[in-house]
Amino acid sequence: MHIQDLKLFPISVQPQSFPKTGQAVQGVSISDTRTVHCLPQSELPLTSKHVVDKVSEKPSKGCEKLTFFMVTCSGTVGAIVTCPLEVLKTRLQSSGLALRRPIFQMHLGTLSGTGVIRPGTVTPGLLQVLRSILEKEGPRSLFRGLGPNLVGVAPSRAIYFAVYSKSKEVLNRMFSPNSGPVHMSAAGFAAFVTNSTMNPIWMVKTRMQLEKKARGEKKMNALQCARYVYKSEGIRGFYRGLTASYAGISETMICFLIYESLKKRLAESRYSSPNSNLEKRASDFLGLMLAAAFSKGCASCIAYPHEVIRTRLREEGSKYKYFFQTGRLIAVEEGYAAFYRGLIPQLIRQIPNTAIVLSTYELLVHLLGESK
Repeated sequence: MHIQDLKLFPISVQPQSFPKTGQAVQGVSISDTRTVHCLPQSELPLTSKHVVDKVSEKPSKGCEKLTFFMVTCSGTVGAIVTCPLEVLKTRLQSSGLALRRPIFQMHLGTLSGTGVIRPGTVTPGLLQVLRSILEKEGPRSLFRGLGPNLVGVAPSRAIYFAVYSKSKEVLNRMFSPNSGPVHMSAAGFAAFVTNSTMNPIWMVKTRMQLEKKARGEKKMNALQCARYVYKSEGIRGFYRGLTASYAGISETMICFLIYESLKKRLAESRYSSPNSNLEKRASDFLGLMLAAAFSKGCASCIAYPHEVIRTRLREEGSKYKYFFQTGRLIAVEEGYAAFYRGLIPQLIRQIPNTAIVLSTYELLVHLLGESK
């Protein structure tokens, strides 16, 4: 994503903008009529040279590297702050909740006129799971899996944004520039590459978060957990849940489709006024942050069931083997509501995190573009 994406008003380079008929200006002939997506209508150039410079202007590789570095730093901070929420989400998604207890329901109106007592289960809520972890395992357990998370968050952010930007650049030359299909395809491919690369690290993180040890008991670190997975399940064990991650690509595509659409509308509303100030204001980036938060919230609610299936697939020695088999078992044994366990901590964790990362990315691209 580049700051040019924020300015989506197309203008055409008309023949009368050139000094003389038939004269070429830096490779642009009189017959050219180009659509320029980096200039709003309120920022029309005074010369054709200005147009050509704006069209050819691209961030340098050094600027892009610095941008990715800053985005990964913001992602790292977000991972540390939201780690307890992720642990709670993973525990709620799992099949072996420590607080699950039998209950009894009386159903009257049978043929004999007597009551029937049937055992059932109740699923603990967010606060109950939090209380259980603090009482039985201690507050440090809320940061289980933080090590592999910190190891993986930087390369995953860098890989994702690099592939997304490059894919969008290529797709813009093949299809209508900055259209919905371009954003969805670029986001989907970036998520596919990132998931395929980073799944072993996320697998170890999930196993560590699901490990339940009482206070004082020694817990496995990331390296010990990785060795245990390799010894017991082999290389294939590190790729458990990958199919669910692929299914979760739909969440990324939905998120970026909504985000890019909202970003375009924000740009249109900003430049629609003839007296609009072209300088970036803090409110512009606040708008982008709110757009990112709304986009992530909608996408998470729509595609959340794959998160539950992925956690079940990564459980040690579980009966869950394949994506559709896991989904079918959850639906039959626990009901469709089980697909949304842990949604609240997921929204609390992901919405501000995504909003900060995306708005930080946009801000850095803008600042680096102005510094050139």
